[in-house]
Amino acid sequence: MIHDDSSQPAIVCHRSGSVNRQSDAPDRLQPPSIARYHRRVPIIRVHEADDPRLADFSALTNPGLLTARGLVLVEGRLVVERLLRESTLEPDSLLLTESALRALTPALEVALARRPDLPVWVVPLAVMEPLTGFNIHRGCLATARRPAPKSLTDVLSSGLRRFLILEGVSNPDNVGGLFRTSRAFGVEAIVLGPGCGDPLYRKAVRVSCGAAFVVPFVDAEGWPECLGSFGHHGVTLVALTPQESAEPIERVASRRERGAPVAVMVGAEGTGLSARALEIAAHRVRIAIDPRADSLNVTVAAAIALHLLA
Repeated sequence: MIHDDSSQPAIVCHRSGSVNRQSDAPDRLQPPSIARYHRRVPIIRVHEADDPRLADFSALTNPGLLTARGLVLVEGRLVVERLLRESTLEPDSLLLTESALRALTPALEVALARRPDLPVWVVPLAVMEPLTGFNIHRGCLATARRPAPKSLTDVLSSGLRRFLILEGVSNPDNVGGLFRTSRAFGVEAIVLGPGCGDPLYRKAVRVSCGAAFVVPFVDAEGWPECLGSFGHHGVTLVALTPQESAEPIERVASRRERGAPVAVMVGAEGTGLSARALEIAAHRVRIAIDPRADSLNVTVAAAIALHLLA
């Protein structure tokens, strides 16, 4: 429900959509369309950074603490909106300025329909930086609950047809970029092999533009032997490598039936895929580049492969 911890008025929203203002404060303080809600909206206005109710937002630069609490940090209006509208992750709380609250009202309506008690903390922008320890340019933060883990067997048994498999990709920029790329090219699940970074780490989430909340992922167990499961489920495993002995990717793509199940596998920049992972793959493919270039970024290489192997 609405709480008012300052001089700001609360709004009580009724089933009919009518609004009772509890004071004569300016209309600009009232998020316009939240008043259409049939129950009280959980907006709590706070003006002090040391308010104990904001404790979850006071250690956001400590990823270990967030993980221990089972939480994910979400930054920026675009990513928070994706969390509220599209993600299967459960939002835990939001920390917004008045302007961010107004901008996110339509997405909040979607989220509040699923969880009417979702706490929405509204603070002045000047409170955000001392509270969180870093500058928040758009006045918008959220936390969400980490998803329950899934097994590779469950994912393969669900009938999905397009996968991206990562081995040793630890850089959060690359992890986030691969999730963003996966969403753009219709990947239905990402499999994380050993040495991969956390897709729900703060920077990876930001780089993914929220795709880390939308594209399902699973940690692979029993690597690399578990890769044989793809073939057992009729999914062709294609490994990317710069090795000259690999087939040109265009040749493999030309032989494939369009839309056939496929799993594209990529490794860390520099080391690439392990020898055993390459051995298990049905196809080892390379992307032709100018010989004067060192290599392709793993996100770029994955995008090319996913496009050609559509």
